[in-house]
Amino acid sequence: MKKIVILFIAFLIIINTNYAQKVKTDANIVGHVVCNGKHIPYATVLIKGTTIGTTTDETGHYRIINLPEGTHILRVQSLGYKPKEEEITIKTGETKVVKFELEEDFLGLEKVVITGDRNKTNRKESSVIVNTITPKLFATTQSVTLSEGLNFCPGIRIENNCQNCGFSQVRMNGMEGPYSQILINSRPIFSGLAGVYGLELIPSSMIERVEVIRGGGSALYGSNAIAGTINLILKDPINNSYEFGLNSGATGVGINGSGDPALDYSVNFNTSLISSDNKSGMAIFGFYRDREPFDADNDSFSEIASLRNTTIGTRLFHRLDSRSKITVDFFNIKEDRRGGDKHEYPVHEAGIAEALKHNITTGALTYEKFFRDNDQFSVYTSGQNVNRDSYYGAEQSLSDYGKTTDFTYIAGTQYNAVLGTSNLIFGMENQRAWLKDNKLGYPDYDNAVIIDGSIVGIPHTDNVVIADQSTNTFGVFSQYEISWEKMKVIAGARFDNYKVVDKGHTNIEKTGNVLSPRINILYNIKEYLQARVSYSQGYRAPQIFDEDLHIETSGSRQVIHQNDPNLKQETSHSFMASLDFNKKIENVHVGLLLEGFYTKLNDPFANEYSEPDANGVVVYTRVNAEEGAIVQGVNIEFNIVPNSEFSLKSGFTVQSNRYEEVQEFNKKRFFRTPDSYGYMTLDWNPVKNWGISSTGNYTGKMLVPYFGTQIPNPEEGELRESDIFFDLGIKVRHNIKLNGTTLQIFSGIKNIFNSYQDDFDSGIDRDPGYIYGPMNPRTVYFGLKIGNFFK
Repeated sequence: MKKIVILFIAFLIIINTNYAQKVKTDANIVGHVVCNGKHIPYATVLIKGTTIGTTTDETGHYRIINLPEGTHILRVQSLGYKPKEEEITIKTGETKVVKFELEEDFLGLEKVVITGDRNKTNRKESSVIVNTITPKLFATTQSVTLSEGLNFCPGIRIENNCQNCGFSQVRMNGMEGPYSQILINSRPIFSGLAGVYGLELIPSSMIERVEVIRGGGSALYGSNAIAGTINLILKDPINNSYEFGLNSGATGVGINGSGDPALDYSVNFNTSLISSDNKSGMAIFGFYRDREPFDADNDSFSEIASLRNTTIGTRLFHRLDSRSKITVDFFNIKEDRRGGDKHEYPVHEAGIAEALKHNITTGALTYEKFFRDNDQFSVYTSGQNVNRDSYYGAEQSLSDYGKTTDFTYIAGTQYNAVLGTSNLIFGMENQRAWLKDNKLGYPDYDNAVIIDGSIVGIPHTDNVVIADQSTNTFGVFSQYEISWEKMKVIAGARFDNYKVVDKGHTNIEKTGNVLSPRINILYNIKEYLQARVSYSQGYRAPQIFDEDLHIETSGSRQVIHQNDPNLKQETSHSFMASLDFNKKIENVHVGLLLEGFYTKLNDPFANEYSEPDANGVVVYTRVNAEEGAIVQGVNIEFNIVPNSEFSLKSGFTVQSNRYEEVQEFNKKRFFRTPDSYGYMTLDWNPVKNWGISSTGNYTGKMLVPYFGTQIPNPEEGELRESDIFFDLGIKVRHNIKLNGTTLQIFSGIKNIFNSYQDDFDSGIDRDPGYIYGPMNPRTVYFGLKIGNFFK
């Protein structure tokens, strides 16, 4: 990794050898940005085709100094408003006044997104539907982490898969977590090891926005993007601002038959600093959380794990000249979590303990440069290092300590050429990863050497390699976009060559070449009605996935996951079609999206269960199902905004997920996947400086396997159908203005009616995988935040 960074920096030095101190032209632009007569603070003002930009101050005014002479396109944009552009011509020694009047964007159609076409564009002009989760939504739903906020997006569910440690995954259109690609700043650097608990590791306070695309994305981002793509855009330094927040909550309040409520505290801060000439900027963010374990059925074993998380990071940029910029990202996450019983004891003295210590370090370096008028070239590298200490054990076992390391990096380049009414993007990427999972040695007291009743020697077992895998994927991609009249067509493809080497099993090597095409068509039927259709192919390489790095543990059995030696890649064909209606009817803004999806999985991954061995270990072996699987359904999104003081947003999914031949329990249906689910958020400001929010999550019935002691033959298990759940929450907030600073005080309740699983397995021999429905019971919280720039 060090060699790559050195080469990268050397490359930047070479291509910028002609860079010198910028000539002061004294060509300046000043002005303000308003809407309905009110100034808009912290709106972004930029010069298209350059890296030059600034923001309005707290009074809504801006200035850009020492511009290059000539004609420029000045663009203004701000969250919640429609962007506006104006052409200006400026000369040396001239100062121009340019004032902007913006319109409110009630339905969020003019948000800038990049994930859909790997290029910045307005959401309305994107060839695929891109949903955006903003800091405002995180605040409305009181989502402290990424996992909590993802529940409020069409076609997405977050579920807890382990009663002990809280292993969670995202399901898009009903497909399991490994079918979705998680990106950080558009880079697929989020490793399988980080993904085991990563959705709950990432604090929402470090995120600028989350862009979500449903449907195949392998043509753009490579392996695993079959169900969709989740792109985390970290906070960018755009103005001098700060924010500090405190949150305190109690989980499991007023629930009969449970243990004591579990306290949950968190602290976060963000600050951005911009130089006076707007050439350099730095954003710093930090987060700390301390959550106690929660025992839902008062059996002394936790259903929600304890955790302690510390996160700190930064993002920096520097403009080398008016048309080039370098950006650096860095963040570190340290987290301890533990589930089971006897939390005050060492883990090997508990009846059950699943305990993890994570240290995740992520860094990125990006260079961007404009050519011609608006062509853009970028070269980038990102790396992530994960160190995890683990214990998955029961009944005071010393043999279940583990150590896992995972290093992933990606390096690539991309060129975006603007050709009149068309656009061409092409590039290449190389991604490599090294994963090693060890079971640590231990003193073997059972085989101690005893002479005359005294222990004279204790043998020590050696470390055992559980997994030792390296992956190497090289991909090239290209995409062509053309627009005419009411239509936009995008056609593209990605070619990947991958190699997976399993050193832990006699150097088994799997290689493959995959071509993933895509085509998207956008047609503007009316100004307020758009139709989209798309086709894409995707794939999943036969490698270790996040669930393979998690062990379900009880006193009677352990469940581990492994790949069959003959496992081959899984491929998909995805079709999507949608109608997107957005119109102002009288004084009410209405948005309605109808989206149909159909995905055919070829050689889909499925599990075969083994009988427990003498030590109670059950192996789930991942194999290719002989026949395929079909995922199909409809996503519905409905938004209504009568004015800036009130908004109602909702989504609902009806779907069918079926294998084409019977699988476990003689069923074709996917397990843990309801045929219907949805959400709603309501935000209302009844009077000045007061706000009320309400949220809801609906989860339909699903099939859940059970392997606990409540049945005569736990080895064979049984299939159960879950209840229907509706998780309703409410939040009240009050803003207090303090000389350019805002203090917000808030309080609320999540899951008011405690719509929560009520048949947990209990005791040391419980089935920890028998968990479903909402992730938290009734929770009461309050907090405050203070800052000069709330979104």
